[in-house]
Amino acid sequence: MDRKAFQDYYPDDVSHCYGCGRLNDRGLQIKSYWDGDETVARFVPRPYHTAISGYVYGGLIASLIDCHGTGTAAAAAYRAAGREMGTEPPFRFVTASLHVDFLRPTPLGVPLEVRGTITAQSGRKVIVAATVSADGVVCARGEVVAVEMPERLRTA
Repeated sequence: MDRKAFQDYYPDDVSHCYGCGRLNDRGLQIKSYWDGDETVARFVPRPYHTAISGYVYGGLIASLIDCHGTGTAAAAAYRAAGREMGTEPPFRFVTASLHVDFLRPTPLGVPLEVRGTITAQSGRKVIVAATVSADGVVCARGEVVAVEMPERLRTA
């Protein structure tokens, strides 16, 4: 995709997350985008993301849902405020709750698609339902309760 991802708008001081931090060279660096009223991220697991031969480690699936959910929450906050992504003050969300259901083994060697839908939004909280699919088959679904990051967690 040639447009900026939600995570590309995160301020530098909060861009080191293992799952979505653009400044974490060893992280996953997932990228999330609007797709109508849904959000989407695509990720290709590496061979070392294995659980058992040929299948993705469940922790990776949880990380994809988690970081896609918090990115979706930030984008939703900007939309609700009628603001462009990246305008000040920044919106950055952290996970208050993460629930993942593993529906079937997720194969290695194929791109994964993470889709998010905002199911509730009020005040500093956004709830995002997400799915992870491989070759069009949903392998996991989850829910992220994201809350706006408290200022005391900012390092800058």
